[in-house]
Amino acid sequence: MIDLHSHILPGLDDGARTVEDALEIARAAVEDGITAIAGTPHVRDDHPTTAGSMEQALARLRSAIEESSIPLEILSGGEVAVDRLALLPPEELRRFGLGGNPRYLLVETPYYGWPLGLGRHLEAILEQGIVPVLAHPERNAEVQVDPERLVPLVHAGVLVQLTAASVDGRTGRRAQASAFDLIERGLAHLIASDAHHASVRAIGMRAAADDVGNEALARWLTHDVPAAIVADAPLPERPAGGPRRTLLQKLRRAATR
Repeated sequence: MIDLHSHILPGLDDGARTVEDALEIARAAVEDGITAIAGTPHVRDDHPTTAGSMEQALARLRSAIEESSIPLEILSGGEVAVDRLALLPPEELRRFGLGGNPRYLLVETPYYGWPLGLGRHLEAILEQGIVPVLAHPERNAEVQVDPERLVPLVHAGVLVQLTAASVDGRTGRRAQASAFDLIERGLAHLIASDAHHASVRAIGMRAAADDVGNEALARWLTHDVPAAIVADAPLPERPAGGPRRTLLQKLRRAATR
């Protein structure tokens, strides 16, 4: 599996604080079956990470990973807040390219509310030749109530990333029901950990893949699409079929209670 959303880079945001913290996340990722992980630090008002500081932390962690003989590839990236998209110059945004690919950018979905200018900001990024990857919209209450609001964004070319902890239920029934609903509707393209610590909001990619209940679809979400992004290759076609029906029906009933 390839994990394209984590806060493994040390000393930048609310994720790993030290290199040792980052190494603990790396070991947990390997144990979970991950071969490559992108460090995507927050880029927002409370964590105004620069591309330069991200690159310095990346180099420091790569060196520590090699010294510790941990079999994990560390990729670059950033999780950019919506209001930062228009403030950062295109060259800075490309340095935050997801998985090291300047043609993709991870954009943070707010947990509360729905920014009126979101579509306009994402369209502007697309016009720059950058594909936005919308992070964890299933955890947004507006999406949980009205998942159709993602349809025009996906049709325009935006990709959607779900958090593993939502898929396997660690963030609650509503987020889990929303995640499976988006998978069934064809509005989700990849699953990532959003890991901040080795134990708190941990990796969980394997559990999420198992819960999808469709092996080909799970591989597409956790490996095939992320691998294509990293390699700058055409995105593979989505496999036939959807997630496990019995679990989806159960989650829909629970979410309405």
